[in-house]
Amino acid sequence: MAKGEYEGGGSRRYVMRACEASLKRLGTDYIDLYQLHAPDPKTPVEETLSALTDLVRAGKVRYVGSSNYAGWQIADAAWIARQKDLESYISAQNHYSLLDRGIEREVIPAADAFGVGILPYFPLASGLLTGKYKRGEPAPNDSRLAAHPERAKQALTDANFAIVEALDAFAGARGKTILDVAIAWLLGQRVVGSVIAGATSAEQVKANAAAASWVMPQADWDEVSRMTFRL
Repeated sequence: MAKGEYEGGGSRRYVMRACEASLKRLGTDYIDLYQLHAPDPKTPVEETLSALTDLVRAGKVRYVGSSNYAGWQIADAAWIARQKDLESYISAQNHYSLLDRGIEREVIPAADAFGVGILPYFPLASGLLTGKYKRGEPAPNDSRLAAHPERAKQALTDANFAIVEALDAFAGARGKTILDVAIAWLLGQRVVGSVIAGATSAEQVKANAAAASWVMPQADWDEVSRMTFRL
């Protein structure tokens, strides 16, 4: 946990020290993709990108990315990188699922414009898109939402269940699961590079991998898009 003024965020000092610590923990001499976890309003973007550029040129990092950036922040970082001849973010890790498509308004257009790949996290909406939660029933004791009551209150809504139930019927008619649809739909977008899906068992890992191997037909992709669209 960062404690000092320069021990967190995107400051040059912290970025360099954090990278060295990561290399040591991983037991390797380089990192394939090094991402800034969140925007740092206290540090100029140029300072952060300069530090990341030095790490790339030193061979300690191959590519750099962002996480939880707004659309304008992705564009700003890309513009500064071009103007200052610095490394550009190649990825944007953001919350994105069929139940939360908010990044389509600004983040995805910005990423697409600047050649940044989207890495969705929480693609299964804390498990809601696996079918484990049922309308009118409490969250299972061993579930993610059971451990976070406030998040459960926000997620287990009639509006969300209406979408989940429609997706369940859609998936079943095609011999698929809701999980299959949730992951395949995300991967069906040109701007999405991969999907970050958590798992607590080997079976879940296998299910996630199987879903990623399904190429959803365009007509089905369009139908799912219409089913889950919300203003």
